[in-house]
Amino acid sequence: MSIKPVTIIRHIACEGPGYLETVLKRSHIDYQLIAIDQQQAIPEFPLDTSGLIIMGGPMSVNDNDDWIAQETLLIQRAIDMNLPVLGHCLGGQFIASALGADIVSNPVKEIGWLPVFSDPGQTAGPAWLDQFDPPQTVFHWHGETFELPQGATRLLSSKHCQNQAFLFKDNVLAFQCHIEMTTDMVDEWSSLYEDELIQPSDTMQTREQMLMRSKQYILSLNKLADEIYQHWIELLGPR
Repeated sequence: MSIKPVTIIRHIACEGPGYLETVLKRSHIDYQLIAIDQQQAIPEFPLDTSGLIIMGGPMSVNDNDDWIAQETLLIQRAIDMNLPVLGHCLGGQFIASALGADIVSNPVKEIGWLPVFSDPGQTAGPAWLDQFDPPQTVFHWHGETFELPQGATRLLSSKHCQNQAFLFKDNVLAFQCHIEMTTDMVDEWSSLYEDELIQPSDTMQTREQMLMRSKQYILSLNKLADEIYQHWIELLGPR
């Protein structure tokens, strides 16, 4: 039995599904794309879909654009319908906001390859983090972050950002960090957004540092993403 396509919301052309697309194709999961960057309409309800995926972007959930309220409502309805929901960076912030949590400025910008840690008190099912070997280095590009929604379980943290991932119920997963990266995406982002990298620090790397570290960390990141994405895919239903 085949399942309905998942719905992916993309906010900007360069922040598409990335490695997640590889995993979906390998699992024979089709997807339908809502491209906010092309002014595509956000549906009122998540119909004819088996799950909802929200990607990243340079905008803020706290902006006043009409589409932000529409997207938040769609996520709320998907959660109410018990659909699997998955968010990356801005997408994780959208999920947190849909669950009533605030989106706030992080103490510092985290940009580049930086380690994350499992939360000592996390009691979520181990399948989500089977391939997680803390501290594990993943990719980051954010200046804001989400507070932990009521009823959610924190899964990951970093030295400068307490909430790097959370699980709500058993099927809503939000990341502040980026597990969907490919080497091409790191190359493109570090070129397009290079004006943000004028003051490198412990939490903000240069383009050259990012590209050099991609060779070191991308395989372990893809391995971690394989496990997390596959576990999320299993929630979509029998195929």
